[in-house]
This record gives sequence, structure tokens and C-alpha cells, in this order.
Amino acid sequence: MTKTKLRLPDRKVKVTLRDVALRADVSESTVSRIMRNEGLVAEATREKVMESVRALGYVPNRIAGSLASLETHLLGVVVPSLSNIVFPEVLQGINAGLRGSRYQAVISVSDYEMDHEETLVRGILAWQPKAILITGFDHTLATRRMLDQSGVRVVEMMEIDSAPIDIAVGMSHRRAGYAAGRHLVERGYRRFGYVGHDWTSDRRARQRYDGLSEALSEAGLSIVAHAIADGSSAIGAGKRQTALLRSMAEVDVAVYSNDDMAVGGIFHCMEAGIAVPDQLAIFGFNGLEIGRDLPRPLSTIRSNRFLIGQKSIEAILQAPERPATKTTIDTGFEIFAGATA
Repeated sequence: MTKTKLRLPDRKVKVTLRDVALRADVSESTVSRIMRNEGLVAEATREKVMESVRALGYVPNRIAGSLASLETHLLGVVVPSLSNIVFPEVLQGINAGLRGSRYQAVISVSDYEMDHEETLVRGILAWQPKAILITGFDHTLATRRMLDQSGVRVVEMMEIDSAPIDIAVGMSHRRAGYAAGRHLVERGYRRFGYVGHDWTSDRRARQRYDGLSEALSEAGLSIVAHAIADGSSAIGAGKRQTALLRSMAEVDVAVYSNDDMAVGGIFHCMEAGIAVPDQLAIFGFNGLEIGRDLPRPLSTIRSNRFLIGQKSIEAILQAPERPATKTTIDTGFEIFAGATA
């Protein structure tokens, strides 16, 4: 595990309900009603107040009066999905890290929507949690303001390729993509295809692609065909996009955005009578159990998802108060040679 530390900017004064009311030119009671979603308020007024809320990074305090001084033992956790096995494994690591402690995790799901993530973060911070664990570095500006100004420990999980608000725990996805490219070039592959899913909702997949492209460029190679699905990753999408890739160009290896898509590629090859890896090699990312249990284990990169959750909690328990430095914790990755590439 390696750690790097950078200086944080000076903390900002906490934004109050009065600040929002003054900026929106409404009464404090109007702001209060809107934040509680109570009573009838003109839509134009609601929009004006919420614009001020987002601009200032305001978070209401649900623990009012004397209760505000009491110590809370809540930890907020925001993940983009529970149907993707990657994130339940992270949650298992969080649960393991919390065992025996006095803290309790409250879990929310953003469905890969940054605006919804913003709403969830505002709601969690309103209950004055001890810390908040959130996925990745992509947030709305208002979400970043709220997290930065909250003063609580903030862990951005899964990646470390950018500067965190407080703590980053995960792996370098660009380095993982680069390592995959080097590995496959060394195994003799020269005609590369790429099968992926929507990069706008999965920046980490794009970072791996960029790392892969860099490794190929250094070897005098490039990706000769791309088949990228519009939606999220899924086995069915991987199957369809592999068929599309094969219609575009003759490739000897297909690199996939993740194991779900790669397993779909395996299924296409089984259905079409394509020998893997002799006629088409397949390489994924994540190291999921389904890939390991295939008749030919999937060649892939394994990420340490359980460790990401566990290390995130350990970092908070070791230092419950936010320090004046940013910390990056690299949980690493490993290439699993498998039998498909």
C-alpha cells in the first residue's frame, strides 16, 4: 500500500439557511419549507432557492438544537449500483471493516446519475454523519462543494487517478489498461479490437481504454475496430457487440470494458463456433467469479474490491477527524492470465 499526501485548501465557513435565503431573496421559512418539501411553494421560487442551495453547497441540519452537539455514529455510503457484483463486494469489505466498531453504515444507490447522487449526499449530510463513502471522482459541482465544506471524512472509492476531496482508495485504472496492453502485446497479439459500454456513465472504463491505447502506441500498434454499446455493461450487450466487432474487421484479440461484456463475448463465440483463443482471444476486467468458473477461465485483470471497502473504513477509524492533508491509498490490481487470451 502506498500513500501520497497533498495540501488541502483552507476550510470554508459552513453555509447557513440564512445565507441561502439572502442569496435567493426569500424568507428563511420559505427555504426551510422547500428543504423539508412541505407546504405549497411556487415552482419559480423553488427553482430559485435550489439554485442557491447548489451554488452555495448548503446542507440542512436534521439534528437540530441541543441534539446537534451529540456525536453520531452513522457513515453514509453511496454506490452507483447493487445489481453490478462489483459494488456488493465493496460493501462486504465495508461491513468487515465496521465489525466490532460503534459505527453503522447507511447505504444509498445513485443509479449512475450524478444529479441523484447530489440529492442523496445532501440528505445524508443533513444527518451529520461521521463520514461519507462515495464512488469515484465524478460529482456535480454542488456535490463537491457540500462534501468539501462538510468537514467530515470523505472517501472516494474505486480509483486514484485524480486528487481526492479527502481520501481516495482504489486502483489506477489507466495503469491497469496499460498493463493489459503490455501483457497482450508480449503474448504476441497484434490486431486489437475493443468492446465496451457507455463511457459517460463509466469514466473508469475510459481510463482503462486510454491506458490500453498508450501501451499499444508504444508498441507501434493501435485498436483497429471498436464496438461500444450505448447503455450500461451487460452480458447480452457484450454478446451483441462482439458480433458487431467481428463484422467490422479481422482481429486476433478483443479487449473488453469489463468481465460482464467479456463473458458475453465468450457466449457469442460459443454460439458462432469461434475457437477461443485460437480464432479470437478475449480479455476482460474485474476478475468476477463467473469468469473464473467458465470452462476456459477468463483472462482478465483482478481488482481488489473487498480490500477497497475494508481499507476505506480502516482509514476513517484510524483518523475520525479530517486532517489538513489529502491521502491516496492504492489497493492495486493483478493480471490473471486465464485461458482465453
